[in-house]
Amino acid sequence: MRAHIREFRLVAMCRVLGVHRSGYYAWLRQGASAREREDQRLLGLIRHYWLASGAVYGYRKIALDLRDAGERCSRHRVWRLMKAEGLRAQVGYGGKPRHRSGPVGAVANVLNRDFSPHTPNKVWVTDITYIRTYEGWNCSWRQ
Repeated sequence: MRAHIREFRLVAMCRVLGVHRSGYYAWLRQGASAREREDQRLLGLIRHYWLASGAVYGYRKIALDLRDAGERCSRHRVWRLMKAEGLRAQVGYGGKPRHRSGPVGAVANVLNRDFSPHTPNKVWVTDITYIRTYEGWNCSWRQ
């Protein structure tokens, strides 16, 4: 009702919703309930543990961390608060980049383990290293 007070008259909204005006004004005066205040305090702790995990932990591990810290709350409550805040677990890391344009044929062994070429610029060797990071797989090339 508070969000639509500029569009509609309060009397009309109360009539449509079946609420007394005095009840609406009493609700405005009362402020946050004890449950809402406790949820806000708990949400601060949840956010702390979630960030401490590197934004990886989900509601189950966060609930375990809270219990280890001496808090009493169910994992369902932690799930509800994390979902409302948009905090999610990191699920999987994805796979390594693979060659996807068709089957890769085997290359003939030209060097035959002879790594000392007789002329310069005749043999080239490279190394491809895949490193897993938070953004995914990074590929570094060395020659």
